[in-house]
Amino acid sequence: MDLDNEKKMTFADRMRVWFRWLLDPIAAFLDRIGIRPNTVTLAGLIGTIGCAVLIASGHMTWAGLLLLVMGPVDALDGALARFRGEASDWGAFVDSVTDRYSELFIFFGFVIYYLVQENPVGVLLAYLAAAGSVLVSYVKARADASRLDANVGLLTRVERYLVMIPLLIFNQPMAILIIIAIFANFTALQRIWRVRRDAHRRYSQS
Repeated sequence: MDLDNEKKMTFADRMRVWFRWLLDPIAAFLDRIGIRPNTVTLAGLIGTIGCAVLIASGHMTWAGLLLLVMGPVDALDGALARFRGEASDWGAFVDSVTDRYSELFIFFGFVIYYLVQENPVGVLLAYLAAAGSVLVSYVKARADASRLDANVGLLTRVERYLVMIPLLIFNQPMAILIIIAIFANFTALQRIWRVRRDAHRRYSQS
């Protein structure tokens, strides 16, 4: 891998490289018992829906523990697809769309929880956190489609989960929403600014 590509690796990419020693043997085992990558993707989505239900019902610690267990599952579908030689654009597309649904289910869980608590601030923060999280992913997807660089960001999806998991375990839902509402939207703005700079640079060189 050349130095330029190394610099453009996201934190999630680095995590997959660092934990390949763990993911690859699990992927090999799943392949031996006939599990397919899309089955793993679906299992991850179902697990996150379970987290959302736990959040909505106020069981924050259990939601955090379940999300902790589901974390490796999120990376396993890609590892399994590579192991089986089935990695494809369609698989990556399904994985990306499923990731967005997973996050939105979780934030919907927060919305329900704070609606029941009659806490409008919590509902607003959940909305802002969800909007910021989706925008972070959308800006990068749109930039990639235009072949522009958006590989920057303080709070991408992996970092958002690293915020959620411990704070859920310690029953701090409001802290989760404040952090993600602020820094996910900041990350989206970071990416927009990076795309703007890259677009202007390419225009000036043309």
